[in-house]
Amino acid sequence: MAYSMGDLKKGLKVELEGIPYRITEYQHVKPGKGAAFVRVKMKSFLDGRVLEKTFHAGDKCEEPNLQERSMQFLYHDGDYFQFMDNENYEQIGLSEEQVGEVAKWMIDGMAVSILFHNGKAITVNVPQTVELKITETPPNFKGDTTSAGKKPATLETGAVVQVPYHVLEGDVIRVNTEIGEYLDKVK
Repeated sequence: MAYSMGDLKKGLKVELEGIPYRITEYQHVKPGKGAAFVRVKMKSFLDGRVLEKTFHAGDKCEEPNLQERSMQFLYHDGDYFQFMDNENYEQIGLSEEQVGEVAKWMIDGMAVSILFHNGKAITVNVPQTVELKITETPPNFKGDTTSAGKKPATLETGAVVQVPYHVLEGDVIRVNTEIGEYLDKVK
């Protein structure tokens, strides 16, 4: 299906020159003179680059052939992150470039969502919140009870987040993976 200028909106997935994008910003412009046009910012699913493009009446872009599949993260073998399809048990390996920043939130056995473009895996999405164990954090000192105070904590995946003083080494915490922030301590 081809999209025209009137179909474009924020969040829409489009394909230009064989590359899939998600529209992140959308602005309809009606100048005093001349025809209206649409100015968009699009983020590439392949490499994360942002492209600014102007669409005029008659310009078209295609709907990308994207498929999202639920998979399980198995392990990291040093070169590739190994995933298994939950339906047919097929395994695939993705490079560190393909997995990107979300690698710091993944633990063995975690359910993830992998986006495929034309049958090829292009990106990994982890759940918005994950529960991870703290492996290292400074000890508490008497008097460190201010609610605004934070200290760094290293998680079992190697990620570092700021946590309140009352959170200790060995505790399991809930983290927002989109912004990389501590949410709460798991009981």
